[in-house]
Amino acid sequence: MSTIIYPTSNLKTGETLSIARGEGVYVYDDQGNKYLEGMAGLWCTSLGYNHPELIEAATQQLHNLSYSHMFGGKTHQVGKDLAEKIRSMVPVDDAHIFFGNSGSDANDTQIKLLRYYFNAIGKPEKRKIIARKRSYHGITVASACLTGLEVNHTNFDLPVEALGIIRTDAPYYLREKLAGESEAQFVDRIVGNLEKQIIAEGPETIAAFIAEPITGASGVIIPPAGYYEKVQALLTKYDIFFWADEVITGFGRTGNDFGCTTMGIKPDMMSLAKQLSSAYLPISAAVVKGGIYQAMIEPSNQLGVFGHGYTYSGHPVACAVSLKTLEIYQRDEIFARAASNGEYLQAGLQQFADHPLVGEVRGRGLIAAVDLHNRASDEAFPATVPYRLQQACQDHGLILRAVGGTAIAFCPPLIISREQIDELLGKFARALDDTLQWATQQGLI
Repeated sequence: MSTIIYPTSNLKTGETLSIARGEGVYVYDDQGNKYLEGMAGLWCTSLGYNHPELIEAATQQLHNLSYSHMFGGKTHQVGKDLAEKIRSMVPVDDAHIFFGNSGSDANDTQIKLLRYYFNAIGKPEKRKIIARKRSYHGITVASACLTGLEVNHTNFDLPVEALGIIRTDAPYYLREKLAGESEAQFVDRIVGNLEKQIIAEGPETIAAFIAEPITGASGVIIPPAGYYEKVQALLTKYDIFFWADEVITGFGRTGNDFGCTTMGIKPDMMSLAKQLSSAYLPISAAVVKGGIYQAMIEPSNQLGVFGHGYTYSGHPVACAVSLKTLEIYQRDEIFARAASNGEYLQAGLQQFADHPLVGEVRGRGLIAAVDLHNRASDEAFPATVPYRLQQACQDHGLILRAVGGTAIAFCPPLIISREQIDELLGKFARALDDTLQWATQQGLI
C-alpha cells in the first residue's frame, strides 16, 4: 500500500489502477494495458494526452518565467493576456477574473467575493446561497457545503448552516418526479418550491443561486425544457445573482463554448477550471460581472489591500498553457467538432436505451450518462451495479465513471474521432452485457 491518502476513494481498497503514460485519447497502465480514456481524466483532458503544443508552451514559459506571484499588484503579460482572452469569451457583462488553482477554490473565492460585494454596497445581510440537491461544486470546506451529495458531507461536519447554504430541488425528472407528473408539471412544481424558499428566507438575505448548467458527478443531469428560463426569471424578480458553475461544462464540452450557451442561461458569475488548461496544469478562474468588481475597489483602498489570494494565483506557466489551449480551441474549431461528434456519440448511446439495465440515456455534446434502472421494480439498482459496470468497462479497456449512485458517465477528450467513438460504444456494449449477466446471477433482476 502507498503512503498516499487517495482522494475520493475507498481507503480500504487502496490502489486500483496505475497509469504510466498517455497518448491522444488513450492511457496505458504500468503493465502496458491500453485504455480508451472515456472520462477525459476527471472531465478535463479536453485535448488529450502528450499534446506537443501544450508541452512546448509550458516548456517555453518555464524558460522565460517559471514563477511570479500577483500579490501587491505584481503581474506578468501572459496572465493579463489570459484574463483578456477569457473576458472576450464568457457571457458575463464586463467580466473580471480572479485566478486560482482548482474548481473548488474558484467556488470558495466566489463565496468570499459575494460577501465582500454585499458588505461594500451596504447589504451585509444578503449572504445566503441557494444550491441544489444532487449537485457538485467542490470539496474544500466552503465548496463542499455547496455540494449536494451525501457522500461528500458524511463524517466531515461541514458548516452548511453557518455559511447560509439553502438546499433546493434537483431538476432530476427520472428520480424526483411524482407519479403521473409530466416534465412541465415537474418543472412548475420545483420552481414553485424554489420561489417559496426564497420568500420564506427573505429575498433580501439571498445573494446567489448556484447551478451547473449540466451536472457532472451527480449523474449528468439535464433539466427538462423550461427549467432554466423559469429559474432565471425568478432570480431576476428577486434580485438574486445567477452563479454558473462551468468547471465541467466550460470550453466546448456541451458542443458550445459554455454550458450556459447550451442551456440558455445568462450568468452574473462563472466558475471555470478543468478544460481551461486541458488539465495540463492546475488553474481556475472565478469570473464576476463588472459591477461586482467595481464595488470592491474602494473598500480595498480603505483597507490598503484586498485580502484574498493564493501563492499560485495566475501562475505564469499555467497561464501560458491555458492561453495556448484556448488558441487551439479556436484555431482548430474544437467546439464545432465537439458538437458534431457529440451528436454522433449521443445517437450511438441511444442503442442502449432499451437495454434491460438502462432507465435513461441523456447528454449534450461530448458529455453523457447511461442511468441504470430496474425496469421490473421501477427502481434504481443499488450502487453496486454501476460500480460493477465501471469495472467491466475497465476490463474491456475503457475508462468510464460511476456517478450519482445510479449512472455511468461519458466525457471523452474533445479530440475524439468517430472511429474512436465507435470503439468506445463497442467496449461499453460488451461491458453492459457482462454486467447484465452478473446482475442476473445476483438475483437483482
